[in-house]
Amino acid sequence: MIICLGEALIDMVRREIPGGADAFLPLPGGSSYNTAIAIGRLGVPVKFLGCFSRDLFGEILLGRLRENGVGDDLALRSGRNTTLAFVTLEPGAEPRYSFYAEGTADRSFSAEDLEAKLPGGKLPPGARCVLFGSISMTMEPAASTIESFILAQGRDRAGPVVSFDPNIRPFMIRDREAYVRRFESWLPAVTIVKISEADLGYVYPDLSREAALGRILSLGPALAVCTLGPQGAEALLRREGGPLRVCAPVADLPVLDTIGAGDTFHGALLAWLEIAGKMSRAAVGSLDGGELREALWFANRAASLVCGRRGAEPPSRAEVEALRG
Repeated sequence: MIICLGEALIDMVRREIPGGADAFLPLPGGSSYNTAIAIGRLGVPVKFLGCFSRDLFGEILLGRLRENGVGDDLALRSGRNTTLAFVTLEPGAEPRYSFYAEGTADRSFSAEDLEAKLPGGKLPPGARCVLFGSISMTMEPAASTIESFILAQGRDRAGPVVSFDPNIRPFMIRDREAYVRRFESWLPAVTIVKISEADLGYVYPDLSREAALGRILSLGPALAVCTLGPQGAEALLRREGGPLRVCAPVADLPVLDTIGAGDTFHGALLAWLEIAGKMSRAAVGSLDGGELREALWFANRAASLVCGRRGAEPPSRAEVEALRG
């Protein structure tokens, strides 16, 4: 089982309507939330840990989890509003976001909330992976709550695989240098880092991609995976004597938009590890080149499929496996 921590919000996606006017379409979203949906659609046991509003949007978010096989027994409810992310899409460009998150439900996830659902920080039976990241790590008190939990999991020698996707939104970061210091403080507790090329450039602007991934591995993780958009993905796996480098392409499919592509990639990568019986720290560190390439190719196929749809609509396992190309 995989536990996803982080934000659950509504993406307000800009759409043109007949007559030349614009409207915003409310769609469930948030990086960790989308990743949980992706994992659920791939048929892997998954739960979401976080705080949801009792407002209309909170009901929509929880309903979508249930519809996609994501366990919601670790979800808390709050009288605070749901976070809104206004999204602008432009051809050939990354989505642009504006967040309205002051005092919202997911942002307010506290240490007391965590203790109420996981007393003593103990994971549910069968939980082999914990996922975190994105804007939840820039919003207090949620960031400190998740940080303390993740660092404790990392200190446990028998603890779960910890997977981190920074999914950086510079608009949410007031002090880049302080964020980078905090980013690096999480890495000793992390097993897998999934990071986009844009995020890698934000954190390490003066390093080449390979040097930046090497820097990440030097701080603790066993595996660093960088998504490269239409160029696919590159992974470095820590090995004595030097890292193992593996690349895999994307599937050649039309692209409508890229919302949820990185989240789907992350979810599919973790789902592959669970399906293949490789979801442990030792197993991740012992992957061979063929296994890692297959994991990347599975994740790239899932991300390619979501790019052919409007919004974050991850594929099923059957759809991914049918796309062998």
